[in-house]
Amino acid sequence: MPPGLTTGGAERLAGGLLAAAGLAADRAGVTARCIVLADVWGIGIHWLLRLPYYLQRIVAGGYPAAAGLAVISDTGPVLALDGGGGMGHWQLWQAGQTAAVRCAQYGIAAVSVANSGHCGALGVYTLPGLDAGYLTLVFSHGPAVMPPWEGRRPLLSTSPLAAGIPGARPAIVDMATTTVARGKIAALARRGEPLPPGWALDAAGQPTTDAQMALEGMLSPLGGAKGFALALVVEALAAGLAGPRLSADVPDMFSAPDAGRPQELGHLLIMIDPARFGTQPGDAPDRLDRLAASVQSHGGRLPGGQRSLHPDPAAPLTVAEETLGELAGWARRLGVDWPESPESGKSSV
Repeated sequence: MPPGLTTGGAERLAGGLLAAAGLAADRAGVTARCIVLADVWGIGIHWLLRLPYYLQRIVAGGYPAAAGLAVISDTGPVLALDGGGGMGHWQLWQAGQTAAVRCAQYGIAAVSVANSGHCGALGVYTLPGLDAGYLTLVFSHGPAVMPPWEGRRPLLSTSPLAAGIPGARPAIVDMATTTVARGKIAALARRGEPLPPGWALDAAGQPTTDAQMALEGMLSPLGGAKGFALALVVEALAAGLAGPRLSADVPDMFSAPDAGRPQELGHLLIMIDPARFGTQPGDAPDRLDRLAASVQSHGGRLPGGQRSLHPDPAAPLTVAEETLGELAGWARRLGVDWPESPESGKSSV
């Protein structure tokens, strides 16, 4: 088994693997930072666990390595981009950086990325806005896994959304509108573990606790009919506005036969400058500060309030042994050196 990884070591490994698979070095580096940050935050179902799937899709052509970002239309505060089917991580991060520049100028900015790939946990992409003090909303979608309320066929994806709320204590809301994220189902399926009741339906629309049958079936909406309605809003914003595919037409990232098919997903990122709002200058940011403080003063926990926005690269990173083994296999296949172990200072690959 390869040695453990630090945060910085994991970034170097992920970046090296992505570059060896064909991504430009700068795009590979940005993607790696996004991947590892979610693992630092404890959202491992989205990131290093999924890196082998990303690599397979790049090699197979499902995420064309040479894909860039092209401008579809640009009014200033509203920018529409086409991602050419490429990886969503670096594309949505670049959209966030661009939105921060536009928001400084206009007070509000909306940037869409059409024809893109999976981008993982959306909370990561609130950081360019949070660093600038802007409230940020992010919407995306994926393959259909959720039936309409009272329906029996998959129509919507997990319909994820994220919000970054700036302040002295920034909050990061990052959630799927299904009862559980599909990545958690996949992780349980890999380990052969059952699902809690109420999480999923089989392909016939019947409740199941079998994780593999759930992957081949559907996920339940969060909160019943209201969860489906919220998911429909996310679908309208990501798939409907950005496009080009609706979720029912998106290839499954976990399907090996579909590895060579671009997913053609849509992402939408909106930034708002709180300083442009309120009854007098500065009162809206002050209210956001008080709102965050009130959550804790009332005995609650601020969503994402304990997350490190800029983690220490020397900090050790907890990664499942199975994932380490898969990454070691890809490192051998692509000729990438394993980062030095913090304990031994030696490479194991």
